[in-house]
Amino acid sequence: MDPLAPNRVTAIAALGDPLRRDLYRAVAAAEGPVGRDEAAAAVGIPRSTAAFHLDRLAEAGLLRVEYRRLSGRSGPGAGRPAKLYAAASADVIGSVPERHYELAGELLASAIEKAENERMPVREALRAQAHDTGAAIGTAAGGLDQALAACGYAPAEDAEGAVLLENCPFHALAAAHTKLVCTANLALLEGVVEATEATRTPVLAPSAGRCCVVLR
Repeated sequence: MDPLAPNRVTAIAALGDPLRRDLYRAVAAAEGPVGRDEAAAAVGIPRSTAAFHLDRLAEAGLLRVEYRRLSGRSGPGAGRPAKLYAAASADVIGSVPERHYELAGELLASAIEKAENERMPVREALRAQAHDTGAAIGTAAGGLDQALAACGYAPAEDAEGAVLLENCPFHALAAAHTKLVCTANLALLEGVVEATEATRTPVLAPSAGRCCVVLR
C-alpha cells in the first residue's frame, strides 16, 4: 500500500500547476463558495479555463462543489443552479518558501509502522517509503518538472545542465536531522525520477541555501 493516501498524492500533483495553485488560493481566501466567473476574474483568466482547472482541483479532493441559484429565486424560470467551489479542507499547508512538513510527517509515521510490521530498521523502512511515495507523486504528476514543482523544489538548470533544487521542502527538519532527512529526500527523488522516466540521476550534493540533492 502506498505510504500516502491516493487523494494526497493526487492533491500534491494537482498543485504542481502554478495556475491551479493560484485558483486554489483564490477560492480558499474567499469568504464563501465562489462561482467560475468569480474565480476566473480573481486570477485573470477566461471562464472556460477556470472551469477546467477548478474541476481538476475538485477531482483531486482540494475543492468541494455545491450547486445553488445565485438569484435566490426558486421554481420555474429561476434558472439553473450555479456550480460553486470552496476549499475542501484546512489540511493543505502553504508557506513561503514552500514547505511540505505534512509529507515528511506521513513518511516518518508510515516508516515506523512498516519497520514494526516487517521487523526492519526504521531508516531502511523510511528509504523504502520515501522511494514509493516519490514514484506515486511522479506517476500522478505525469512528468518530472510537474512533480518537482508539486513538491516545492523550485528546480533550476545550471550552466552544466544539472537540475539544482533551489528550495528544500523539508528545510527545518533537514537542518535538525540532516543525514536522516536528506537520505529520505534522495530516495523520494529517486522514486520521482524513475516513475517519470527522466534521464536524470539524483545525487547528494549539499550546498547552503538549497536542497541537498542535485539531478545530474
